[in-house]
Amino acid sequence: MGVARYQASFYGLRPNAGCVVSVLSEDQKCAVISALTEGVSIRATERLTGIHRDTIMRLGVKIGEGCAVLHGRLMVNLHCSRIELDEVWSFVKKKKRNVKAEDPDTVGDQFIFMAMDSTGKAILSWLIGKRNTRNTITFCEDVRRRVLGNPEISTDGFAPYIRAVDEAFDGTASHGIVDKQEVVIAKGPDAGPSYYAKQVLVKVERTAISGNPNHISTSYIERQNLTLRMSQRRLTRLSNGFSKKYENHCAAIALYAFHYNFCRVHESLRITPAMQLGITDHVWSVSELVNAALTGEIQGRADQVKREFRVVQGGKA
Repeated sequence: MGVARYQASFYGLRPNAGCVVSVLSEDQKCAVISALTEGVSIRATERLTGIHRDTIMRLGVKIGEGCAVLHGRLMVNLHCSRIELDEVWSFVKKKKRNVKAEDPDTVGDQFIFMAMDSTGKAILSWLIGKRNTRNTITFCEDVRRRVLGNPEISTDGFAPYIRAVDEAFDGTASHGIVDKQEVVIAKGPDAGPSYYAKQVLVKVERTAISGNPNHISTSYIERQNLTLRMSQRRLTRLSNGFSKKYENHCAAIALYAFHYNFCRVHESLRITPAMQLGITDHVWSVSELVNAALTGEIQGRADQVKREFRVVQGGKA
């Protein structure tokens, strides 16, 4: 099984609201999801709610799958002037040094590709898989399908972005890269076996690849990476939390992204990113998220069918 876009397998599907989640009350479901989206571990959630950890994991996967479907339906036809792309390292089941030749691609290092609207602060798209050219191209193509026009794009120095952005946007987008050079502080003679290598930034280079980008920066998406790690226990550095299954890993990211866009009020915007983009007209409650993810039914303005837009070039459609 190749590593493909996890959320694509759920687009157009209606989540099944059956199984074990049906025996939990709405308050219990909301309590579990609220804990998971605030960086509480599964075992800590079990102690706080009195619900067995297996049930918590099944509910998290079910809600995550539903959030992937909702993301596919709602995060389309978006007006974004600047987009920042980056990747976050993570792993599933075992780290790279322990991966065997016969292990599938869903084991070991799994990079979380993320696209963020630098103005609306919304997570536009994500992809989880190996950090290679194929996944980079697939990721950029998904970003292209969600946004209108030709936004300005900033990425890091990962070489496949040059080809991926150019092909996805047909060479019409202004693309700039931020290349950060870092040095690793070597392990000293007095350092123990648990020494954690530190990196120091020594140089930053900004290069315009295509078009004429006015602002080349990945500061917002890098800050988003920190928020992601602090909000998901399985991604927190220097902890023993990690994903044992690729599907559970992807569901957790889908839940995080949708909660961040629709439920979490951004401190600088004072509204949610989804409200800033005009996708919804109110802050979603966790209860609303849970019900929408399990049933596929959305209340209010977000349920309205979005109009299809055509990009007009030179006054001619």
